[in-house]
Amino acid sequence: MESYDTLTEALTALREQGYTQDYNLKHDHLHCQPDDVKLHPADFDIVDVYRFEGMTDPGDSTVLYAIEAKNGNKGTLVDAYGVYSDAISPEMAEKLTIR
Repeated sequence: MESYDTLTEALTALREQGYTQDYNLKHDHLHCQPDDVKLHPADFDIVDVYRFEGMTDPGDSTVLYAIEAKNGNKGTLVDAYGVYSDAISPEMAEKLTIR
């Protein structure tokens, strides 16, 4: 797994590797506009995970997921990590657990 200093650097590198879809986290699925694609936990795999801590507050963290859908589409999900993260279904929480 490659290491990146910034979120922007990681996103740029992943896009160059074909991770072009931008996913948004919903309660029980990932959503991608403008195609209105919905991916439930069984519909995708997490290829890599990158975590970035805030410069001034280590509690202000962001996590970047490199995702490959079962249909072959590849994209990224950027989300808050920890206290600021959204409430999601248990299945989605299990899928996004950093191991």
